[in-house]
Amino acid sequence: MANDVAVSRPKKNLYTVTVLGDADAGEILTLQRAAYVTEAQAHRDFDLPPLTQSIDELREGLAAPDAVALGVRDEARLIGAVRLRRIDSAVDLGRLTVVPDRQGQGIGSFLLREAETVFPDAREMQLFTGEHSTANIRLYERSGYVETARTNVGDYSLVHFTKSLA
Repeated sequence: MANDVAVSRPKKNLYTVTVLGDADAGEILTLQRAAYVTEAQAHRDFDLPPLTQSIDELREGLAAPDAVALGVRDEARLIGAVRLRRIDSAVDLGRLTVVPDRQGQGIGSFLLREAETVFPDAREMQLFTGEHSTANIRLYERSGYVETARTNVGDYSLVHFTKSLA
């Protein structure tokens, strides 16, 4: 008799998204700083806005009427977050972050898919990442984003991506 082998496969929707607000600002800032340290190291730039943003600046951004912040929690711990801002028919996606010890588990991909549904009448999603953020670039390309431009910022470039949502 052959041995039965149980195969464990990850579920498609292991995570639940929640809308984040002012009460979450401290956690968001902590997550953001932890996640962006590797970006700063890769680009040799420790003055990245996500690392220098103040809690008041973050709260102001969260309170904007055209902005939405989404998060994923593991019990009480915030393990992923993303911010969206509606500008006419486009949505700017920013600060897609996952805690370092949970990266590579599909949290970023999940948040990206969820972000694409927040503004159902939007025509496109726009975002950028640093050219040395190879995992981010792979994620965006795998998710259907197309590189549209590069902007030089010192010793590296920001890679701009767009995805049609229509």
